[in-house]
Amino acid sequence: MFLLLCRSSNIYSNKSSTMKWVHPVAVTMRAMRTLSTLATLNGRNRKILFKLVGIGLGATTLTSVVTAGSNNISNLPESLYDVSDFMTEPVTPKSTLTKNKDDMKVKMELFIMKIQADFCRALENEEDPNSKFLVDRWTRSEGGGGVTCVLQNGKTFEKAGVNVSVVHGHLPADAVRQMKARGKDLGGKDLPFFAAGISSVIHPTNPHIPTIHFNYRYFEVTQENGEKMWWFGGGTDLTPYYLVEEDVKHFHSTLKQACDVHDSSYYPKFKKWCDDYFMVTHRNERRGVGGIFFDDFDKLSQDNCFKFVRSCAESVVPSYLPLVKRHKNDSYTSSQRDWQLLRRGRYVEFNLVYDRGTKFGLYTPGARIESILMSLPVYAKWEYMHSPPEGTQEAKLTEVLKNPRDWL
Repeated sequence: MFLLLCRSSNIYSNKSSTMKWVHPVAVTMRAMRTLSTLATLNGRNRKILFKLVGIGLGATTLTSVVTAGSNNISNLPESLYDVSDFMTEPVTPKSTLTKNKDDMKVKMELFIMKIQADFCRALENEEDPNSKFLVDRWTRSEGGGGVTCVLQNGKTFEKAGVNVSVVHGHLPADAVRQMKARGKDLGGKDLPFFAAGISSVIHPTNPHIPTIHFNYRYFEVTQENGEKMWWFGGGTDLTPYYLVEEDVKHFHSTLKQACDVHDSSYYPKFKKWCDDYFMVTHRNERRGVGGIFFDDFDKLSQDNCFKFVRSCAESVVPSYLPLVKRHKNDSYTSSQRDWQLLRRGRYVEFNLVYDRGTKFGLYTPGARIESILMSLPVYAKWEYMHSPPEGTQEAKLTEVLKNPRDWL
């Protein structure tokens, strides 16, 4: 094993400025035989110039120097991810990320950018090769911005949205009231805040593939006395259109494993919280078969809270992608498609009436409506007084939505 130093420049669909960050990359000795000391590789949307550094060959060591100008690798955060693999550049300027490398705001932003890229690429691998995510990098005049990635009308995914937002400014009165209503002791008004989060909803084409939603976020509020309050929140949940118990058990088992690494009490507690939170009260049913959900997570040290959130977010791909692979080629009827659209209507009802994230976004000045409503499907359906006949697969799902089960 030896070290390869790379200097990368990316070209993005939104024509953002190029990046010239230097990153360490591990390369095997076998691959070394095919490399020259200096070469150019053409990868996806980038060119990589590399030189071999510190290769141990018996008593001989070959050393080369990579010229990086002002972008010296020693100036970058030690825990920095390979940003050339992100969907586009981070929201926060590189100089700020480097200067504040130990700040949780920086750690969270870089982490959610990585999760966004990992998830988008995993979904693209299940799609028609011509279906790729549109990458929309946006800024907010009041402070911050985001990266919205959307894939629409694909073969596997009718709409897939993966949104990162990193915003700051002053909390509006409605947002302060909402936080106070759930127990936050916020003194004063017009308080400075910072919020970084990733939110995703995947609406598949095939009714036999469930919809997944996940959201992980970090929040800071500065009180009038200068004291900072911080907390994490998030969760992952599944909304099938047809109940396949093997799928649901796999999904919940993967989330439980992520929780148990930190505390065996987390999964049952956050599973119940999820069932309660995703209640469509006016329908007397849950949105789906649950998962985990938590908010105001701040009882541990900041770093330990972050580690838990990382474990949860990193469990999304292994919890969901096997279900996509298993069902994306299943056949389905027009009546099954109609049922999928009816269930999507219920999904829309929850998101617009009850969801905290949607409400917070709409209350925030300068909110980007397209990104907030990214979770809504391209197609949905409502029928007057619709009720599935007893004994059908649709009725079986409805029963579980009205009476949540323990799946493990």
